[in-house]
Amino acid sequence: MNLFAIKAIYRFEMARWFRTLAQSVISPVLSTSLYFVVFGSAIGSRMQAIDGISYGAFIVPGLIMLSLLSESISNASFGIYMPKWAGTIYELLSAPVAWYEAVAGYVGAAATKSICLGLLILATARIFVPFEIAHPFVMLLFLVLTSVTFSLFGFIIGVWADDFQKLQIVPLLIVTPLTFLGGSFYSIKMLPEIWQKITLFNPVVYLISGFRWAFYGQSDVGVGVSLGMTAVFLVVCLTAVAWIFKTGYRLKV
Repeated sequence: MNLFAIKAIYRFEMARWFRTLAQSVISPVLSTSLYFVVFGSAIGSRMQAIDGISYGAFIVPGLIMLSLLSESISNASFGIYMPKWAGTIYELLSAPVAWYEAVAGYVGAAATKSICLGLLILATARIFVPFEIAHPFVMLLFLVLTSVTFSLFGFIIGVWADDFQKLQIVPLLIVTPLTFLGGSFYSIKMLPEIWQKITLFNPVVYLISGFRWAFYGQSDVGVGVSLGMTAVFLVVCLTAVAWIFKTGYRLKV
């Protein structure tokens, strides 16, 4: 294992993050804070509790997951797209660095950024909404697994994209709608029975449901199923990344 290569890539990506803190940290925290103010404080105070949980507290896991997914994808996709765009990707491909070492550096940095952001939003949410975390270790487990998995997914998008617009297509047109429809602001038990069954085909439902269980011990889907679905998506993304480096898909063109 070339630890020096992993460290170099990781430090480079983290340094880039620190240079853009206003865009990478302050902007998503402020945006999420507005959700807490509008939905948690203003609207939440007029809504009934869901499964004995106040509405403001109920949406906390969903809002954290919303930011976590989008930022994980954005950080990882931009991190690998820039070397492609600048032409420096060939230096990485010709260096004595294995594909998993390069992925560890890029994805590790993207996941670290997302985890830090998620914890920062969690602390910010405590200012607006009172809540408790019933299973803190499970919460951290979901936080780490989700960050790593969607950073890998973002890495794939960064390799696939051939212009800056395509970097935003999947997060804006697919991931964000799936997150909103995955129970961020409501329990899927509130939907008609037919829509409850259809919603189960949304993979984000399992992430939000498992994350919410870690907070309140209640979820729409069993926590074991949620962990299993997250692990399956992680394996699929790892397999796709390995195939990309093996075939040189959009790396050697």
